[in-house]
Amino acid sequence: MEKDHYDFLEELSRTPSPSGFEQPVQRVIRRKLAGIADNIETDVMGNVIARLNGGAGVVGERPRVMLAGHCDEIGFMVKYVDDNGFIYFAPIGGVDPHLVPGQRVNIHASSGSIVGVVGKKPIHLMEAKDRETVVKFKDQFIDIGCTNSEEVLALINIGDPITFVPTLERLQGELVTSRAFDDKMGAFVTTRVLQQVAQRGGAPVDLYSVTTVQEEVGLRGASASVYGVNPHVGIAVDVGFASDFPGVDKKEIGDLSVGKGPIIARGANINPVLFDLLCGCAKENDIPYQVVGMPRATGTDANVMQLSRGGVAAALVSVPLRYMHSPVEVLSLLDLEHTVALLTAVMYKIENSAMFIPM
Repeated sequence: MEKDHYDFLEELSRTPSPSGFEQPVQRVIRRKLAGIADNIETDVMGNVIARLNGGAGVVGERPRVMLAGHCDEIGFMVKYVDDNGFIYFAPIGGVDPHLVPGQRVNIHASSGSIVGVVGKKPIHLMEAKDRETVVKFKDQFIDIGCTNSEEVLALINIGDPITFVPTLERLQGELVTSRAFDDKMGAFVTTRVLQQVAQRGGAPVDLYSVTTVQEEVGLRGASASVYGVNPHVGIAVDVGFASDFPGVDKKEIGDLSVGKGPIIARGANINPVLFDLLCGCAKENDIPYQVVGMPRATGTDANVMQLSRGGVAAALVSVPLRYMHSPVEVLSLLDLEHTVALLTAVMYKIENSAMFIPM
């Protein structure tokens, strides 16, 4: 991966964006696409919608293609401060309470980020039964070093968002680790695809790169933005479960590995013609890919895009990810590059909106 692309990924990963508080990362997206997209707007939900007009020579209405990568991440919210200055909090999105005690966090106050630690009783002081018990979120607390509630509330407010401390680090080979690849990675890919199509030019589609909000709390941003864009084709770009590490049942998840290319979903949520087009385009361009069976709704932005208005030809392209919804998510930079290449190539294969009607 080129240095400027890696730097962009790093900036996205360290910029806070818990569901409902995405605007810091959306400002990064708007800046990145300024002067490249033909139009950039932010809707009332906070979705950033960047449009790149298609090339000349298309007969009739150009197909509208929406790429959706949600930019929100899991996190927490300040709920209560006790008399001794300890901060109680609640999760935003699906956070595993096992992971949180002993972690460093940032509280994103109006004056800036405040570092804190989630307190944890030393193992020496725990009874045997307590060592096997998950501490409920309502009993977990953050220590920022203050001695009373007045000191704390002079720095933060009730409702302030909280994230794990960011750390994008390289592992061996092309693997990297960070919090919040789910789904800042999707925002990275959709932004890169618009840049690539703009550089190449002449696409037969009007391309909408949408960084959606509030996916982690119910696909809310995509529900609103897809209605506004009214696309013919909608492709969600998200992370997918890798099954190449201990403890994961391949019979349930499928045989999916980090470093072996993007995952293309197949099932009821996916338009079959678009699925075939994605696979065929990958083969034609020697792009490695994997297929996952999704017999039900995918639980991603593809779900609400498919069901918008009179229906949309939907697809889901995912980057395989280890340790999802943890502070140490792992993916491959090569998978990111292959995903960008695949989606860029597909933009030049969409001839008209009627081609996706199943026959």
